[in-house]
Amino acid sequence: MNKPTEPLVQLRGLSKSYRKGSETVEAIADIHLEVQERGMVAVVGPSGSGKSTLLHMIGAMDKPTRGEIVVAGQAVNRLSQAELTRFRRQTVGFVFQMFNLVPNLTALENVALPMEFNGVPRAQRLARARALLERFQLGQRLKHRPRELSGGEMQRVAIARAVANEPRLVLADEPTGNLDSRSGQIIYELLREISAERTVIVVTHAENLAQLADRVIHIRDGRLLDAPPLVMSLGPRDGPARSVL
Repeated sequence: MNKPTEPLVQLRGLSKSYRKGSETVEAIADIHLEVQERGMVAVVGPSGSGKSTLLHMIGAMDKPTRGEIVVAGQAVNRLSQAELTRFRRQTVGFVFQMFNLVPNLTALENVALPMEFNGVPRAQRLARARALLERFQLGQRLKHRPRELSGGEMQRVAIARAVANEPRLVLADEPTGNLDSRSGQIIYELLREISAERTVIVVTHAENLAQLADRVIHIRDGRLLDAPPLVMSLGPRDGPARSVL
């Protein structure tokens, strides 16, 4: 019998609260969640539901008030600042709604940039950046700067940049929020394509696009509506979500 693989992402009693005037607002409330290696998971919820806060904590861009986050065997909320920097560079790739490309760099240079921070030699990083852009149908846009690209093209560059260091996890925060419906469809299809190689977690309010994911879970008022009180296990393309007791 094959030994079960360790989930790539494990959230244990995750909560996030903050002060708003004299009140304490609970943005995330006692979430337990497991996400397996590879596959695409969509977290769907309205504005203010806590979905972006959840994503930011998984990616170590924000800290929980309570609970534990384990990604690729690393207890993220226990890492030092130097370890967090290395974690973000090597384990996680980010895709943002506003693209966050460096405006004075070309598409090729934008994709190569995270590899430079990771110590990859120049010739190697430029070759990989070119290969990624060609794979994403942007071979004719290598020398174009962001202002010379459409929104859909900018987001494809951003996805190429997110996977440049071959992370095991890609986190996408409303990646189609600034795109027309056709461009949004292309972006979701691309995220699904790369999820064959790594885990992709995307947060969105678009139910129709979320259906392209292997798993769809819903969040409202900081709570996962689909999850039982213990844990929801989410893995790639292997049938409906199941609770783990």
